[in-house]
This record gives sequence, C-alpha cells and structure tokens, in this order.
Amino acid sequence: MYCKNCGSQIDDNAVVCPHCGVATSRMRVSDDYGDRSNTIAIVGFVLSFFISLAGLVCSIIGYKAAKNEGKDHGGLALAGIIISAISIGLCVLLFIIIFAAAGCVAATV
Repeated sequence: MYCKNCGSQIDDNAVVCPHCGVATSRMRVSDDYGDRSNTIAIVGFVLSFFISLAGLVCSIIGYKAAKNEGKDHGGLALAGIIISAISIGLCVLLFIIIFAAAGCVAATV
C-alpha cells in the first residue's frame, strides 16, 4: 500500500506512515473517553449533602462501577458513602436524643 500523504510505499498493516507519520486508513480512533465516565458517583457525592439515603445508594453504585468496571471517580464515590453514612448516623442520633428528651418530659408531667 502507498501513503496517502507522501506516496511512499508502506507495509499493508501499518497504522502510520514511517516516513511522514500520517495515519493510514487502518488507524482507528476510539471513543473510550465516554466509557470511563462515572456520572452516578458524582451524583451520589452531591446527593450525600442533601438527600443522604439517595446519596448513599448512588455512591455505592458508583463505587462498585469504579472498582469492577474501571470507571473514574472512585474516590468521589467513597467520599459520598462516608458523608452519607455520617449524615444518616447523626440524624438517627438526633432522633434518639429528641425521643429520649420527650420521654423524660412526659414522665415528669
């Protein structure tokens, strides 16, 4: 085969011309950039600040995708899991304190 740019004869399996460096018709351009995106991890992280349970679920899904499928933002998903867990724990603790205080007030009346 011949290079479409410089006209030099090149190997039929060549991906680029060794003389001028221009890509041949055998070179494929991949669209792998979109495959590594882990949108669910980003959504989980953001939701962990506002809706903790939804943030926890999305972050777990995003973390598993990052770990098993090699997607990006695994650290962001882990941060979302931690923030959601702390938030849910604080809410449970707050409810326990409120109900315990309400029980003490009801017992004295």
